Amino acid sequence: MRHRKKFNHLGRKSAHRKAMLANMASSLILHKRIKTTVAKAKALRMYVEPLISKTKNLSTVEESTHAQRTVFSNLKDKYAVKELFTEVAGKVADRPGGYTRILKLGNRLGDNAEMCYIELVDYNENMLEAKKSTGAAKRTRRGRKKATTETVVAEAPAQEEKAPEEASENTDAESKE
Repeated sequence: MRHRKKFNHLGRKSAHRKAMLANMASSLILHKRIKTTVAKAKALRMYVEPLISKTKNLSTVEESTHAQRTVFSNLKDKYAVKELFTEVAGKVADRPGGYTRILKLGNRLGDNAEMCYIELVDYNENMLEAKKSTGAAKRTRRGRKKATTETVVAEAPAQEEKAPEEASENTDAESKE
């Protein structure tokens, strides 16, 4: 029975599973995005996010060295550890969590397994650009644009200015008749 067993064993013995997750985590850190099955991606997310969290808020050299050795014991790839502590740590410094994103692709032709991309959130330039462009116009769930106080205030004087002009046109029309 599987009662209270939290993680997915992925149909592998523990040594094979640990080696596979270490290799996938190294590839994710080095390439920023990998294509895999949904089950492996969810297992990888649970494996790699605590490692990324260890790179943050390191104030002293001793803490940094200890964190690097701890991460290296899991990844077993010095290039991935260096990349993680230099480049990735700077990008995720202000993020409170959720360093990875899973994008589902559909099913694989051979065995109909659900496929997906797992990627580091701060490295997808297309989504970052889309977020910046849509950030200007906030929308509600129903699809209408939210009226901000600035636009309401900006529209109110414009309507008041039109009102006296219309009134003067009406008086001119009445005087002609």
